[in-house]
Amino acid sequence: MNGVAIAGATGYIGGRLAPRLLRSGYRVRCLVRSPRKLEDRSWKQNSDFAGLLEVATADLEDGRSTQAALAGCEVAFYLVHSMMSASGEYAEKDRKLAETFAQSAREAGVRRIVYLGGLGETGEGLSEHLTSRREVESALQQGGVDVTVLRAAMIIGSGSASFEILRYLVQRLPIMVTPRWVSTPCQPIAVDNVLTYLEGVLTAPETTGNTYDIGGGEVLSYKRIMEVMAEELNVGRRWILAVPVLTPRLSSYWIHLVTPLSHKIARPLAEGLKNPVVCREDRIVRLIPQRLLNVREAIAAALGQIEARDVETSWSMAGPIPGDPDWAGGKVYKDHREKEISAPAAAVFRAVGRLGGEHGWNGGKWLWKLRGWVDIALGGPGLRRGRRDPELLGYGEAIDFWRVVEYERNKRLTLRAEMRVPGQALLEFQIESAGEKSILRQTAMFQPRGLFGIAYWYLVLPFHHFVFQHLLLGIERDALTIAGANASKPQTA
Repeated sequence: MNGVAIAGATGYIGGRLAPRLLRSGYRVRCLVRSPRKLEDRSWKQNSDFAGLLEVATADLEDGRSTQAALAGCEVAFYLVHSMMSASGEYAEKDRKLAETFAQSAREAGVRRIVYLGGLGETGEGLSEHLTSRREVESALQQGGVDVTVLRAAMIIGSGSASFEILRYLVQRLPIMVTPRWVSTPCQPIAVDNVLTYLEGVLTAPETTGNTYDIGGGEVLSYKRIMEVMAEELNVGRRWILAVPVLTPRLSSYWIHLVTPLSHKIARPLAEGLKNPVVCREDRIVRLIPQRLLNVREAIAAALGQIEARDVETSWSMAGPIPGDPDWAGGKVYKDHREKEISAPAAAVFRAVGRLGGEHGWNGGKWLWKLRGWVDIALGGPGLRRGRRDPELLGYGEAIDFWRVVEYERNKRLTLRAEMRVPGQALLEFQIESAGEKSILRQTAMFQPRGLFGIAYWYLVLPFHHFVFQHLLLGIERDALTIAGANASKPQTA
């Protein structure tokens, strides 16, 4: 087979499908807007894939660049979903992207498109989210290229948006007042089963041009799924009270307060929960046989990956990642601090790379938590997103309410604020090696938006010394600990 293209290779499913196909010997071309988002993926650095993997820069809104990126590929996986960027009018944007992609694929000579959509009864009453998935299907199918469609319900896997919603709700709330959708039947599917189907259609030519429902080994209500989650988390019984007065909008704000997802993402997901999502046919089971995990097995596998710190991809990694803001033409306020640390640059960088998530932000933790709560109240992500891995980090990844926009190992890490703030903010760490010592330069930059932005800077200025000085001291403390631990390790010949 000629090359296989993946549009959405930096997303949740695409980031897991790419290494799977590479291990199977396929030539894979990843279509990405920002190639740097793949630089620190382990499979991108794997020398065994050097002759199989290609990364192509493509803006899927631009037909010409997409056509050029698809040239020479026989099959293209379309795993793009702009809803995860939390932008408005995502349905219209998704439809236009699909139309452009389908036309570009035809002009590039692609023979088949594979699309992962959503389950749900057709007709009136379908949620906006699931209706959008159908519109994307239609747009792809009208482009003149054969399309294989796989429709899935909730995907259970470490880091998936639906899984994280359930995990946080069950983990944090012993009593839940929920809408009536908790009684809606659902047929969840484990992410590994989804990946097996996606790969399997490549060697099942009869799937070309057809649509299939894919689901796991059992059908349960959302209430029962929550109960299984509680049992696997070992948090005790959860009391779930269904009431008729909670609208999708109210549900989305509740999800926003308790889980890492913003209400912009939570609302379409919450609306979709009202629709039964159960497979209406099982042809795919005979064409691509595999052992389907039941809900308990899928949840246990996902929690096991989280416990083992082996989360390959997360919902928070999806979406376009802007670079540094354009600081030209306006006042930029800075808080700059330097410190010489008696540790090598690698140890200092590793200490910087641990910030956020469970580790936290060193001194002034209550101030960071307060800022996180304020951000949640204003509709931002707060500190709940955490991070994919407590140690590993890469370009484009989320760290609480920050996003990595510059990453140069042992030299530089730049975080861009995604919190609600009246302006643009960066937090930058630069490390200069000085033999066995290092110089750490820490700079917070803020470009205000209007008078309110200026007032905001001076309002928080009194807290800067406490917060940023302790942040610097905490990094020094961690770096010295890391350097000491490395020095005490026995050396091998």
